[in-house]
Amino acid sequence: MTSATRQPETLPSSVPPRLIATDLDGTLLRDDQSVSERTVAALAAAEEAGIEVFFVTGRPARLMDVVSYHVHSHGLAICGNGAAVVDLHGGPGTHRFVKVRELARENAVDAVRLLRDAAPGTLYAVEQTYGFRQEPAYPKLHIEIPDILAPAEELLAADAPGAHEPVLKILAYHPEMDPDAFLTLARLAIGDRASITRSSPSALLEISGPGISKASTLALCCAELGISNEEVVAFGDMPNDVEMLTWAGRSYAMGNAHPDAIAAASGRTAANNEDGVAVVIERILAEQL
Repeated sequence: MTSATRQPETLPSSVPPRLIATDLDGTLLRDDQSVSERTVAALAAAEEAGIEVFFVTGRPARLMDVVSYHVHSHGLAICGNGAAVVDLHGGPGTHRFVKVRELARENAVDAVRLLRDAAPGTLYAVEQTYGFRQEPAYPKLHIEIPDILAPAEELLAADAPGAHEPVLKILAYHPEMDPDAFLTLARLAIGDRASITRSSPSALLEISGPGISKASTLALCCAELGISNEEVVAFGDMPNDVEMLTWAGRSYAMGNAHPDAIAAASGRTAANNEDGVAVVIERILAEQL
């Protein structure tokens, strides 16, 4: 995918923004996982101008250290594609769960069973509030060492180790299928028992509770703050950002974005490695002068 032009490709909005919602990987973060000085400065300037900033990511809370030093005054992040709202104020390693929207274990077991039938060879991992567990054959796709190795059905059993912890999402990996084809197949197979999306370039799906998405949890947070969707500016690059990009009054797909994200957004900006989020924030702040 090629980069967009360096200037945001959408007209200024007549509604002043009150909240910026940005994805992390492939969006705010550069490919080396860093946050550029320009982006840090843009986020700080937005908050100084009275605009809330929310990190909205598929990452679990324990992998938010990458931005914990850049929270400025806000400190809230939506993690796990909407499965949790986390307070980052305490700094790395001391994150506090503010809201949890779990995947019921019976729904998770159903999703595993249905997808096993529809796509033989699928491998699973289970993401919980504090733990990460996986099947023995699940590949090393993450930086973490799993707490437990066992078949998904055992990991999700009512008497399994860690059963007291909410399940935030299931990760389903297929070693051979096309990523987009795998996503389509899984949504047809699982139906309304869960929400299914993806954010990886590989055939790795993220399965959450019914109705849970970045957008639905962001909407809950905005309602609590008295902020309408028209007052939100959102940024993203992958299918797991589509609902958020559609919901926000103004939204931008990155220059490196997946076609589904591009179709959902109202505008485009530069690629993540070209500080596309900062480009838009700087223009928004200039409009308000």
